[in-house]
Amino acid sequence: MRSKSIAVIIVAAGKGERAGAGGATDPKQYRLVAGQPVLSRTIAAFLSLPAITHVVPVIHADHAERYSALGLADARLMPAVHGGATRQSSVLEGLKALGPLRPDRVLIHDAARPFASLELITRVTTALDQHDGALPTLPVTDTIKRSLDGDLVATTEDRRQLFAAQTPQGFRFGQIFSAHMRAGTVRREFTDDAEIAEWAGLRVAMVEGERNNIKITHPEDFIRAERIVMADTGFETRIGTGYDVHPFAPGDAVWLCGVKIPHSAKLHGHSDADVALHALTDAILGAIGEGDIGVHFPPSDNQWKGAASTIFLRHAGTLVAARGGRIVNLDVTIVAEAPRIATHAPAMCAVIAETLGISASRVAVKATTNEKLGFIGREEGIVAMASASVELPRVD
Repeated sequence: MRSKSIAVIIVAAGKGERAGAGGATDPKQYRLVAGQPVLSRTIAAFLSLPAITHVVPVIHADHAERYSALGLADARLMPAVHGGATRQSSVLEGLKALGPLRPDRVLIHDAARPFASLELITRVTTALDQHDGALPTLPVTDTIKRSLDGDLVATTEDRRQLFAAQTPQGFRFGQIFSAHMRAGTVRREFTDDAEIAEWAGLRVAMVEGERNNIKITHPEDFIRAERIVMADTGFETRIGTGYDVHPFAPGDAVWLCGVKIPHSAKLHGHSDADVALHALTDAILGAIGEGDIGVHFPPSDNQWKGAASTIFLRHAGTLVAARGGRIVNLDVTIVAEAPRIATHAPAMCAVIAETLGISASRVAVKATTNEKLGFIGREEGIVAMASASVELPRVD
């Protein structure tokens, strides 16, 4: 008897706006958790199970470039399809994409749940041997109150009969496809696929869920997600420092932390001479033991002449992510008599955060003078110092 084919729909078509915080602009499914995008983690969880035959991501039409940048490659990974205005319509688009393949079973999973374990997925698929559908649930432990007006308590629910639903939710493909097609013709919005199955008269079983199978919804969920990864892999903290100095040359502006500041001179250097980003890049490279900026971008190479130093910083951040690490915090101090830096600090933090794909709350930029002492006091140049705290998987 042939084995059952199992396809997976990853629902990633939302904009993830509730999860934004600290200047983060990327949708939650593309933001990093311990150096890896949420969506990449979610898809990888299913591709690690040999029984999965096809995976179809359903993405927002505006996110095609973001998805492509993930660089995901697997023979079972189908081309992404564009979702609809609601989760329900997005799932239907995924089901339509699988229609020509007619898999025996389908799992429908939220992209924002990156920690579904193999054991959890297997519990759901196994339950489909006896039932039309299955979903993981957790018993509700809080006392639940019902209110008719949001002000006064009307009644207390019996929590022994209440369970919190998770994904993946599994179904026999033909049945859930038919149920979704019918549900799309009624004036009603269903909260999840299990509700559509119930409405269609299918028998849906509950299997044991997992506490770590969290759905990233709010900014604080990213903190919990980082802790889950750290507990699974074991991380260690690395500290790096950077120092750079550049002299002034004739010009009308200086580049500092990716921000162009009008001045009576410019900084002299092979690239844009952004002394602050050079120090910061060295700090990150030092934290991961990757030498200094000159090793990766030698000044003898003319392709870097006049280059934006954000290129160097982004490269350092990419190296951290490639090791499965994450940047915890960055601290930059600029020492200059002029120009004045303080009013530009928020913009500088924003540039650094955007370049590295981290929250601006993890970046500090400070400025001070040298009290008219030395070459800085004589306004001959600018010095920058930086430190970087990075977490990497522990290697013993």
